[in-house]
Amino acid sequence: MLTQIAEGVFVHESEFIQSNTTVVQGADGVLLIDPGITESELAGLARDLRELGEPVVAGFSTHPDWDHLLWHPGFGDAPRYATARGAASIREVLAAADWREQVADGLPPEHADEIAMELFGLVTALPADATRLPWDGPEVSIIEHRGHAVGHAALLVEQTGVLVAGDMLSDILIPFLDLQAAEPIDDYLAALRLFDDVADRVEVVVPGHGSVTTGDGLRARIDLDRAYALALRDGREAGDPRVGPSAPLYWLVDVHNWQVQRLNAAS
Repeated sequence: MLTQIAEGVFVHESEFIQSNTTVVQGADGVLLIDPGITESELAGLARDLRELGEPVVAGFSTHPDWDHLLWHPGFGDAPRYATARGAASIREVLAAADWREQVADGLPPEHADEIAMELFGLVTALPADATRLPWDGPEVSIIEHRGHAVGHAALLVEQTGVLVAGDMLSDILIPFLDLQAAEPIDDYLAALRLFDDVADRVEVVVPGHGSVTTGDGLRARIDLDRAYALALRDGREAGDPRVGPSAPLYWLVDVHNWQVQRLNAAS
């Protein structure tokens, strides 16, 4: 089911870690951002768009994690964009003869049989210096960084102030660092500064996973993510409610401990 969060902008929430698909209406159809997750959910989303009379005219993958690279035949063959770095990263994966097995290793067991791979990762690279999404609809700014993954980008729908944040600014997930980067904590802090820079233009925030929030909520989530990253940098206890006794996802404690171990090993 699609929920309207701003004029011409809708969100669909998956059962898998509250994954959010964002739909933005344009002149002749919609922009579809990070559609997911299971095949039945994607088919339902395609059906909802047909009932609205809205063809998909463009897609966007915020970053090259498996759950942001999915597609369904019902969406048609519109161009599916990604940043140049993000597209290069997934092309490297798809070039491997055993890419399906590699991707399958990272799928959640409870959903693995429900995730279709036929159209997985077939994205079109934008120019390396692209700052606007090329489509016939509201102006969409591209905010690229490496806070969570190589080629990660948030999108800002300028007309309505909707920030589609990708896998950042979540109320249920701690920051997942790009531990393959040379400076993962610095990269994350730099990404948060980019969100600071646009905060005055934001009315609604859609995280990749978790609850949609307001522009005021954006600042609170930036502060929470920054405090977590700084605690990791300084070797302090995180004190983050997302990994505390009332953590919404029990396994996040293991992710947090793994990140601490990896960072300590690299120092």
